[in-house]
Amino acid sequence: MAQQNVLKVLFIGDIVGKPGKRITAELIRKVKEERSIDLIIANGENASGGFGITASSAKKIFSYGVDCITTGNHIWDRKDFINDIGEFEYVLRPLNYPPDTPGRGWCIIERGGTKIAVINLMGRIFMHPIDCPFRAGESIVRRLSKETRIIILDFHAEATAEKVAFGWYIDGKASAVLGTHTHIQTADEKILPGGTAYITDVGMTGSFDSVIGDKKENAIKRMLTFVPYNLSPGEKDLRMDAVYLEIDKATGKALKIERMEVKETAGRHE
Repeated sequence: MAQQNVLKVLFIGDIVGKPGKRITAELIRKVKEERSIDLIIANGENASGGFGITASSAKKIFSYGVDCITTGNHIWDRKDFINDIGEFEYVLRPLNYPPDTPGRGWCIIERGGTKIAVINLMGRIFMHPIDCPFRAGESIVRRLSKETRIIILDFHAEATAEKVAFGWYIDGKASAVLGTHTHIQTADEKILPGGTAYITDVGMTGSFDSVIGDKKENAIKRMLTFVPYNLSPGEKDLRMDAVYLEIDKATGKALKIERMEVKETAGRHE
């Protein structure tokens, strides 16, 4: 297929704190140039100190070249962002929060005359008891499909079974269902029979000398004692987890999904 008919997308896994922002800033332009990326989406719900996001962090992430920021259950950890989210058209909170929740759960971005819909949903198993992501997801996909065939979903959820079930449920109706939240990249990337690219979890961007992004010492103390020791982002072995997508502009079907883990090594990345 001619390259002009293919949309190339980079989706970056959960950015954790300053180390996550730093490695994103260092690597994103290199990856964009090497892959000729058209659109970059990143989950940023842990971008500020490892928990939540602020207006300042959102602006920094956009300055790196990210086009859309998705979030999840930590969206309101930084209370100021309850008011600030209205300033950002392309920072999403989970769509299936109650209707009067600040912010929005979807957006449409145009690139070279091609419209791309991005949707943020959150699961319910071991999470907040919010509206059904299956019904909410199907409803918004049906609505947005009248405007574009290219629809990318961040499904932010804890339970792998819920993510897998949602992928099958929405297969053929969206271009991609990309899981976030657990910070551990899974090895099950695939294109489902209906043409939907799927992965259970994209992973995280930040310190891998850590417990899912946080310094090991206090994370281990919490496990041993159940005392809520303060957590802070790790600072060593920085990596960027992501997936690379190729999508047919005409049909909205995924042509390729590739998981990536990029890290700095002796002045270069691999």
